[in-house]
Amino acid sequence: MKVKSQTDFWSGLMFIAVGVVFAVGATNYSLGTSARPGPGYFPLGLGVLLAILGCIVTFKALTIESEGGDRIGKIAWRPLLVVLASITVFGFALPTLGMVITIPILIIMTSFAGDEFNWKGVILSAAILTLFSWVIFVWGLNLTIPMKPWFMA
Repeated sequence: MKVKSQTDFWSGLMFIAVGVVFAVGATNYSLGTSARPGPGYFPLGLGVLLAILGCIVTFKALTIESEGGDRIGKIAWRPLLVVLASITVFGFALPTLGMVITIPILIIMTSFAGDEFNWKGVILSAAILTLFSWVIFVWGLNLTIPMKPWFMA
């Protein structure tokens, strides 16, 4: 069997692996019923759908010819490391700095992962995402997320 598209093949395998892990992990929680879904219902469904999508993508990679074999390029290390560092900083900073400061830090840090950088767009994105995060998580879902830094609370 010949792989006709490397990117689709490896993407499909990744989708299958992540889907199976989510589906298996969801079995540790109560599934509930369709009328009253439990905490494991959505992750199980999402995991199964992701695994099915992975099977479709992998099948496509093995059957449909692509130009040049659709080879995998180099790993983009800089964006990968910048995004991982940004998420780590966000996780550690949120409890002490609060959402109003931590989300703009996250947006500014992740904006350095790309090749194009525009301060005006970054500041606007940070403001809009901070506002929407407050509306969804604090106001809408009533989650107890610190808004201000610890020294102002």
